[in-house]
Formats: sequence, structure tokens, C-alpha cells
Amino acid sequence: MATSTKEQTILLVDEDLDFLDWATKHLEAKGLRILRCDNSENAIKVADKTDLDLIISDIQLQPYDGLELLSRFRAKNTNAVVVLTAGFPTTSQIIEATRRGARDVLRKESLPFELRPVVEAALQSSEQRKQADDSIPSLPVADGPVKMIGISRPLQEVFKIVGRVSQTDAPVLVTGESGTGKELVARAVHEYSPRRQADMVAINCGAIPENLLESELFGHEKGSFTGAVARRTGRFEQCDGGTLFLDEIGDMPASVQVKLLRILQEGTFSRVGGNETLRSDVRIVAATNKDLAAEVSQGNFREDLYYRLNVVEIDLPPLRDRPEDIPLLAEFFLQRLARKQGMARMRLSGEAVETLQKHHWPGNVRELENTIARACALSTTDLLLPEDMPFARSPFSHSQKLDAAFQLILSMVPQSDEGLLEWFRAELCRRVFEQGNGNLKECARRLGVTQAEVRNILGPEQ
Repeated sequence: MATSTKEQTILLVDEDLDFLDWATKHLEAKGLRILRCDNSENAIKVADKTDLDLIISDIQLQPYDGLELLSRFRAKNTNAVVVLTAGFPTTSQIIEATRRGARDVLRKESLPFELRPVVEAALQSSEQRKQADDSIPSLPVADGPVKMIGISRPLQEVFKIVGRVSQTDAPVLVTGESGTGKELVARAVHEYSPRRQADMVAINCGAIPENLLESELFGHEKGSFTGAVARRTGRFEQCDGGTLFLDEIGDMPASVQVKLLRILQEGTFSRVGGNETLRSDVRIVAATNKDLAAEVSQGNFREDLYYRLNVVEIDLPPLRDRPEDIPLLAEFFLQRLARKQGMARMRLSGEAVETLQKHHWPGNVRELENTIARACALSTTDLLLPEDMPFARSPFSHSQKLDAAFQLILSMVPQSDEGLLEWFRAELCRRVFEQGNGNLKECARRLGVTQAEVRNILGPEQ
């Protein structure tokens, strides 16, 4: 059995002395110290005096059962990994044991086959937990009214633009893939601006039906349409003096685009069904994950509105392009979970951080947050390891799958024919680029490469 270079200690707890004899012989290995107890009370006494790495305990014990023993172990020794055994563990026992922090629950009849690999994994986990440090960088950019986390050069450039544009009333267009934090940037523009004393109102233009979006933005008069039983003020009136954040602006219907253009040009609008001309002093921040320039060329978005909105563009980099921010973001989410749930903060092992940094992150920061939350919910220890990461179960990341496809093609192409291989790479890139309607960022995302690599393959004109 592979063990640490330092001696590790296992405590076996079972009333069956024959089982203790068998398990001791089965697990004997250099660098392992095996202790034994035949009741739960003695097991607690041993745990009080010994630095344990692993505890293997039967559920059926006296004077209190293995589940209660597990709870007491957890209260006294947070570093020890606990594995419970039973002849036929019930569903409730398995769920309760996992809830209380057991790494595993094993049937005794399967121990001849399962015990050694489970113990090896548990001892490795225990060693990693002891070696783990708390050297996660501090959060130097997590101060201020908006928690924008990151030390990477691309994100630092975003911060600089936010700082400059927030002092003006210029419309801002925030672009980037889904999950990169576009609303957070919009809120930062508002909170650092002179308008911060007023409200910022957010609307998802793609989530509201066309017949309701106009009323949501501009309000309506009583009787203007079926169901309009009273006058309603719209968002432009409600956030007068503040900021209106229009998310998914690329999905805004053409009929609403016309009225939005008018208020951007003249500062005036009318409620649906009304003749009164109203004024509102509102700063517009819009966001989209679409290529609006391509939408304009295809006739899906008004060109004049595009130029009105895109006075200042802030393009958020995807998470895969700033891996140095991942440890900071992960630590921020761990701290927030601990505060929200009133629990001790969990830690990330160095291997887990490396695993996070190697992932492609198609869902960006939102995916990272969900990954950390799921890992914390399912982990049985206070240290998160690579196997605790949900995506770790997939053998290939997005880019690795692409590499595997290229390797398959390579095996079919003579090694001497480099020209054919380059043609294949260029043709694949060109077709993906065309399928994405000429969207450079989308092409790079689908291929799992950088935009610079796409430009290099397609030529400088792209």
C-alpha cells in the first residue's frame, strides 16, 4: 500500500475481534501505525491522545453507535478522515453518515475488495490536508462598493476604464461571454459615479415579452391595452437621476429600439397609449454577449442605436484568459459561503487550485461560483481536493477534446504532409468562423483557442 513518507496512524473500531485481526493484517504496510478499539468509549479516549489520520469504525457499537462516534470525532479532530462500515447499511444511515462528515460507508462483505483502495485514497486526502497551507492571496480588489475580484492585466484594464467613464454620463456598452460579470461592471460604473445616490435599475431585455417590454421601460396609460387597468410609471421615470442597466440589449425588439433611440437622442419619451412628452435624466449602461456589429450587418439591430449605445465599450475577458484570478475568486466564494451558512471556511488544496486553473470555464465566473458551491456541499472534509471538483469527473476539457480530434486527424495524415495539416486547421477555423457569423470571440471559444490564434490562422484582415 502506497503511503506517505511520514508515519500515518489508522484507528480501527469494531466489537468483532476477529474483524480487527483481519483488518490489521489486511492493511499492514510500511509507514502505517494501526491502533484498535472494541468499543466507542475507548475510541474517543484514543482520539484525545493521538493524532489520527484515518478512522475506520463499525456503525453498530456500544455504548453509542458509529454515527454518534463520528460526530464526536468531528468535534475533536477535524483532520482525521472517517470511514464507516456495516453489514447492510440502510439508506438513512448512509445519508446521515455523509451529512455528519464521513468520507465513505462500506458494506463489510465488500471490504476484501474495497478496503485497501478506500484507505489509500483516504490517507492521501489526510496527508494533503495536513500539508495544505492558507497562502491564498488576499483580496486586494475586493474593497469598495462593488466586489470586483481580480489581479490580472486584462481585468486591471477594465477597472481603469470603469474609473474613467464613471465620472461622465456617456452611455456604456459592456460586452463579453455569459457569466463574465457584466452586471457587476455596470453596477461599478453606477456606484463610482455622481449618480450613486440615486437608484440603478436592471432589466433583462431578453426575458420580457415584446408586448410588455415597452411598457416596462416607458410605462403606460390606463386603458392603453388589455389589462392596463391603471396608469403605470416605467423604469425611465423610476430611475430619473440614476442609471438604467439594459442587459441582453441584443435581444431587444426593433419596435422598442426606436423608442430607446429617441430618448438617447432627445431625452424625451411617452408612455404607451399616452400623448404627454416626458423627460428623464437617466444614464444608460447596456450589456450583451452578442457581437452587436455583426447583428447590425445582418439587420437585426439598428445601426444608429448601436453607435448611440457604444460610446464607451468595456469588453470583459473570459475567465480562461485570466487564470491568475481564479484562486482569488475561489477564495472569495469560499469566504462568502462560510459567512452565509455560518460554517467554518473550507480550504482549497494546491492541486485543486491547479485543476481549477486548467479548466476551460465555458460558463466563466458564474460556473466557477457554482463549482465551488457544489464542491463545498458534497465534500466530507474541510479541504477541497481535485476530485471534489464536479468537472474533474470528465476526462477531457473543451480544449482537450479539440486536441484529441486533431490527434485523430494527425494519425490519418502522413507526417510528411505538413501542408495538408495546415490546410485542415485553416479550413476548420474558417468554417467555425463562418458558422458563428464572423464572430471572432465565438469562434475562439468554440475552438478552445485565443482570439489571437484565430487571427493568425485566418489572416490579419480578421
